[in-house]
Amino acid sequence: MNLSRVCLLLLCEVALPAQQAVETVKVVSKNVERKLHLPGEFQPHQRVDLHARVTAFVEKVEVDRGSVVQQGQLLIRLAAPELRAQRAEAQAKAAALESQRAEAQAKLLAAQSTYEHLKAASATPGVVAGNELVLAQKAVDAAGAVLQAHERSIEAARAAAEAFKELEGYLRITAPFQGIITERYVHPGALVGSASTPLLRLEQVSQLRLVVAVPESEVATIVSGARVPFTVPAWPGQNFSGVVARVAHSLDPKTRTMAVELDVPNAGGQLAPGMYPEVQWPVRRMRPSLVVPPSSIVTTTERSFVIRVRDGRAQYVDVKRGSPAGDLVEVFGALDPGDTIVRRGSDEIREGTQLK
Repeated sequence: MNLSRVCLLLLCEVALPAQQAVETVKVVSKNVERKLHLPGEFQPHQRVDLHARVTAFVEKVEVDRGSVVQQGQLLIRLAAPELRAQRAEAQAKAAALESQRAEAQAKLLAAQSTYEHLKAASATPGVVAGNELVLAQKAVDAAGAVLQAHERSIEAARAAAEAFKELEGYLRITAPFQGIITERYVHPGALVGSASTPLLRLEQVSQLRLVVAVPESEVATIVSGARVPFTVPAWPGQNFSGVVARVAHSLDPKTRTMAVELDVPNAGGQLAPGMYPEVQWPVRRMRPSLVVPPSSIVTTTERSFVIRVRDGRAQYVDVKRGSPAGDLVEVFGALDPGDTIVRRGSDEIREGTQLK
């Protein structure tokens, strides 16, 4: 009797597998934020190369590299004496044409007077031949046409004089906006023209554009108006920031990145175009992510998975590791918030194993 009871107990132990004790945690849903370190480049808010509009000689350069200039300030004086002579010639031509117009106007008045007298005399039959009246009318028309021609010539001469006057205005090169002269290309005595090299380079640096190449995978995190921090090697220990102002909305096919411009105030002049800051680009998911302890993820040569406890048994769930979230890590897979998983996963826990 005792031997039968012992055999029965042994059979029960073989039929009922032992439960493996494990520590479990819950899958948590939370908003994951992280910083992506991206290189950037400063560019001036405005930049222009100043050219000469007319062929002339450089008479005087009022500024040099590094000069701070205001909008409308005189930068370079050019000399072109032939422009002054051409304007004087056009004005003299207009004056001569005005005297000719006065003479033509007098002839028109005389022709009109003759026509009026003949027309009045023609009221008496036989006094004026009909042909004379026609000739008088033609003389009036011819005199009027000559007067109109002189008036058009005067307008053209005045327009030419005004054009030469405007060209003389181009002999004064002024600043189109407030900024700093960063390049000087000419000196007094140089012959310049519209097709020649630039005279000066002017850049507005009181406000800068910070251009950042955002990877394609993070394009969804771009938020217009967001304030983004960055640091500059030239000023270690100092933190700066800019505001997202312009987005290219087009990817560079070579780098698979999208250019984003941040407006950065630079009234103190600490920053300069050409510097390469390091931008702490904020990455925010559009919806909450699932996070688990890093130790829960089992990585083998074939797959990455977590062990979910479902009905007391181990179930492998394939996942893809995402970004760190403090002590946890973001995962993507067929998990739901609140699922129970093994805290310390291992491929030694076989799928289907009873867990306690």
